[in-house]
Amino acid sequence: MTEEVKLATMTAKEQLQPDLDRAVTAVEEALAQAKKAGASAAECAISHSRGLSVSTRLAEVETVEFNQDGSLGITVYRRHKDGSQSKGSASTSDLSPQAIHATVEKADAIARWTEADPAAGLADRELMAFGYKDPSLFYPAPQSPEHAAEVALACEQTMLNTDPRIVNSDGAHYSSHCGFRVYGNSHDFLGHYMSSRQSLSCMPIAKEGDAMERDYAYTIARDPSQLLAPDAVAREAVANTVARLGARSIATCSVPVIFHRDLAHHLFGQFAGAISGGNLYRKSTFLLDHLGKQVFPTWLNIHEDPLLAGGLASSPFDHEGVRTQARDIVNDGVVSSYLLTSYAARKLGMQSTGHAGGIHNWSIRADQKHTTAGLDALCQQMGTGLLVTELMGQGVNLVTGDYSRGAAGFWVENGEIQFPVTEVTVAGNLRDLFANIVAIGDDVDPRHGVLTGSVLVEKMKVAGQ
Repeated sequence: MTEEVKLATMTAKEQLQPDLDRAVTAVEEALAQAKKAGASAAECAISHSRGLSVSTRLAEVETVEFNQDGSLGITVYRRHKDGSQSKGSASTSDLSPQAIHATVEKADAIARWTEADPAAGLADRELMAFGYKDPSLFYPAPQSPEHAAEVALACEQTMLNTDPRIVNSDGAHYSSHCGFRVYGNSHDFLGHYMSSRQSLSCMPIAKEGDAMERDYAYTIARDPSQLLAPDAVAREAVANTVARLGARSIATCSVPVIFHRDLAHHLFGQFAGAISGGNLYRKSTFLLDHLGKQVFPTWLNIHEDPLLAGGLASSPFDHEGVRTQARDIVNDGVVSSYLLTSYAARKLGMQSTGHAGGIHNWSIRADQKHTTAGLDALCQQMGTGLLVTELMGQGVNLVTGDYSRGAAGFWVENGEIQFPVTEVTVAGNLRDLFANIVAIGDDVDPRHGVLTGSVLVEKMKVAGQ
């Protein structure tokens, strides 16, 4: 059997396994070299990804890209007499023993010269994810350019033929990637898991009279069977785009605002930043000292589930090997947990929460009274106000909580969409915005690490003409 035929008959997981085995060996070698060099502690990680991406434009294949990325990162620590530690880090994409040895030497040399820090060091041994279970994040998917092109072309062709107002296209894009993460440290912890991810998107351009607009739609999932069909993505993109034709600004006003499910996760992303350890110990957040305090309405809860099968933000351990676990981040509107790495936890006199590398599948939950049956019901509840479907700019100050971003969307009256809106700014303070959430739709968007439906806020300043 030729090598080509052998590869064709192997599953993606089987093809990935030798690379994972080599990565595990490389991590073990790096840790052994660090110990031999006299480091007081060390940690090492490899993240590897392989796959392909295909882009089409005007129903022709434009680009085909094959990707294979990965490197080894090693951090070594040198302990001082007072218990503080200095650290040095280095990386290499060459996993040969000679390259690993040279990389460890570089990291150790840096550690010998850096300033000692009492908070530096590995996460505590008792927090390690010994005995972790596989998180079920790998799903087999075709990774051939023929399949990728077929999917992208089907999506774009439907997009171009659905509505005569679609006059151009910024293309369709399909990608399929799989990979793994390996992490080990001198607590004798070594963990690894495989994962996969597929996505499909398209962006049509519509014209009516002299007005032109563009919008998009996309689907993403670890399991390819969970992706939307190409024609469904195309039709959603077309509907989003033609709905924007005839957009205009509005007079400045203070009105209720709905954040569409496509971008409502951004609001809770700001909350995550405000309770992250780095901002807390630097005292650069408006939610400083808010553990155990009311931030959201009493009916709102945020639950985290790091082991959600197929979850886009699932992981059995964080980037420091700390065991992840289900927890309430917000309970009855009260902040129940900060998001702490081991370094931030030591700076704050607390314990790591397993959030080195980010959050893990937040579920935004409301009681039955404050949950509406989708976006239409949420608009009915709002009555008159602004439905925001696009946000622009980065006008968020986490130190003060001030929030001001460019926006586009739709003006709503008597619970019905009246016309598209553009060139406005929505502004307020995150403290008020969080406290004044009125309801959440059950139209949960599964494409993010924050699972939430559309969000209705009681009132915000909308600056227009």
